[in-house]
Amino acid sequence: MLSYRQAQEVIMAQAKSFGIEKVRLEASLGRVLAHGVFAPRDLPPFNRAAVDGYAIRFVDFEQGIRTFELEETIFAGEREKKALLAGQCYKIMTGAAVPASANTVFRREDTTEINNQVILNTEKGFEWQNIAVKGQDLKKGALGIPASYQINASAIGFLTSLGQAEVSVHKQPEVAIITTGDEIKAVGEHVDAFQIYNSNLSVLKALLAEYDIEVSTAAHVLDDQAELKKAIAQNLHQDILILTGGVSAGDADYVPEILKDLGVEILFHQVAIKPGKPILCGKINGGAMVFALPGNPFSCLVTFKIFVDTYLRTCLSLAPSPVFKLPADFNRKKRTGFDEFFPVSIKGPQPTLELTALNGSGDIRLGTFSNALAIQAANQMEIAKGEEIYYLPIN
Repeated sequence: MLSYRQAQEVIMAQAKSFGIEKVRLEASLGRVLAHGVFAPRDLPPFNRAAVDGYAIRFVDFEQGIRTFELEETIFAGEREKKALLAGQCYKIMTGAAVPASANTVFRREDTTEINNQVILNTEKGFEWQNIAVKGQDLKKGALGIPASYQINASAIGFLTSLGQAEVSVHKQPEVAIITTGDEIKAVGEHVDAFQIYNSNLSVLKALLAEYDIEVSTAAHVLDDQAELKKAIAQNLHQDILILTGGVSAGDADYVPEILKDLGVEILFHQVAIKPGKPILCGKINGGAMVFALPGNPFSCLVTFKIFVDTYLRTCLSLAPSPVFKLPADFNRKKRTGFDEFFPVSIKGPQPTLELTALNGSGDIRLGTFSNALAIQAANQMEIAKGEEIYYLPIN
């Protein structure tokens, strides 16, 4: 049986690009840059006042001048004014262009303005104070954002400042999700006491939405072998097919047999992890990469984050999801020789990992009231309080 890291290596070896496309910048949130973006001009593009105040020549200040003749006011967006002469100053607003002859701005609160004269009330000053110098953030032609960067709200602001109306990004895969089980009902349908709502479908859609991926097909199939085979066959042309349930060893767990019958090459079935051991991964030439995840909600979440997420990120040229270390605020023993993933929360001013109560892999609350998955390695049978352990953020 493969370890989860060996299984990840198998998955990453199957990764492929889905192509490149241009999208409008405002529609790029969550997308991944296919090419680096370079600055078409200096940032800032001019010497910019960082405060409301008065712009002077620093040489005047060095020569002991403390009272200046006020010329006029410069507002943000106005063209550059004429050069200052000795003993002159401009009133200037935050964001306005500092005239080429001025190289120091004093804050309004350090001055007194009387009858068109400005008196400096401080002996402290230096060249270029309170000025964002042209090109100090980024020089023309310099790399602004590299390829393989996942665009967030801040990046959209930065790309706007670079004049980008469109960006080249990696295309998103076509993804189908098929959930299974006689006990599953859609939200809005009547549920009996022995039935549950289809939470796995909602979670998987939300996880894919973090990459701005919309599910092209979402279907639920009862535990009927013929119907399930038909639904799977209709979606093997997709880039990715995600199944939940039906991969264990129960009487109604038809998925492995159906996939083999349909010509899917099984890359692995079962991985030495808890929860999520029954996971299956396969591929069909010229078609889908298939992930069959366990049906228990927490197992479904864990196996998506470890396996499907790894495949997606590799295909989109993103680095693997990072893992971090923090001290455990608990003691924990395990009996299996598997890598175990369990819910924790990052808490406290001196951050530690706090154990979240777990009622088994069917406990739907776990992802809501925890924000990380702690990892207890296969050969680590005990965790002692205070010991640093690895964790994977999930929220």
